[in-house]
Amino acid sequence: MIYLVEDDESIRELIIYTLKNSGFEAEGFSKPSEFLNEYIPHKAQLIILDIMLPECDGLTLLKKLRNDAKTNEVPIMMLTAKGTEYDKVVGLDSGADDYMTKPFGMMELVSRIKALIRRAKGKTGEDNIVYRVGKLSVCPS
Repeated sequence: MIYLVEDDESIRELIIYTLKNSGFEAEGFSKPSEFLNEYIPHKAQLIILDIMLPECDGLTLLKKLRNDAKTNEVPIMMLTAKGTEYDKVVGLDSGADDYMTKPFGMMELVSRIKALIRRAKGKTGEDNIVYRVGKLSVCPS
């Protein structure tokens, strides 16, 4: 599941539509509080955050997610209009795995998402899992 926190309804709907048509499960939220009340940490493949949000900014939410044992390994992408070099450095140094500025292309967004998920799978070792029952062993990869 990919979770998106974006307060602009048209952008949120376009991203969710694109992700679903690209084969992902995706859910969008307009406020950090809605996201924190609804998301399921163990199902999160990726979290996408805008910085300029109501209630609290995306960087504060990013730090909260990085300090939570349930989400500190989940890839997080910042997707925001704040595009100065300083903003990017602050976002990445605060724990974001990627930083993309608006306006953006949907094809590039989907490619970056795929790359983040691919890298995250390698870190968690999901590709190396072996299931054993008696003398039978199955390695899905």
